[in-house]
Amino acid sequence: DRPNQLGRQRPEVSVTAGQLTDVRVPGGTITENGLRMNVSVGIQYIESWMRGTGAAAINNLMEDVATAEISRSQVWQWVKHSSRMSEGPTVSADLVRELADDEMTKLREHYGEEVWAKSRFVEARKVFEEVALSREFRPFLTQVALKHIN
Repeated sequence: DRPNQLGRQRPEVSVTAGQLTDVRVPGGTITENGLRMNVSVGIQYIESWMRGTGAAAINNLMEDVATAEISRSQVWQWVKHSSRMSEGPTVSADLVRELADDEMTKLREHYGEEVWAKSRFVEARKVFEEVALSREFRPFLTQVALKHIN
């Protein structure tokens, strides 16, 4: 019956600034495949959204803006904190751009030139990179994408 939990304090819990910024998941790993998937899904969803479709079939799943937000947020955190992938390399803006190049090539081959020419993948990639590689975390990718469609 309360609007929030501000009155429920937890004095037995002590959290440090380091813990709040630690993006590691106990027992979890960052892989090139996971990074590549985040880049690809982010670009594909943004492209769909920019064409006016709020839910998109990507890799046989129906995805929405929440999926794209998670994808780009993970990429942003991994780049910001120079996270290391299980294969060894550090996640960097250059690596993300390299994977985006690869994924754009795959998408172009998958859809063909006729569909590609009518698509918004080039703009969607710009939006994805803007929200995933910006110095400061951008609150909502749709606010950035909206600037590219108006």
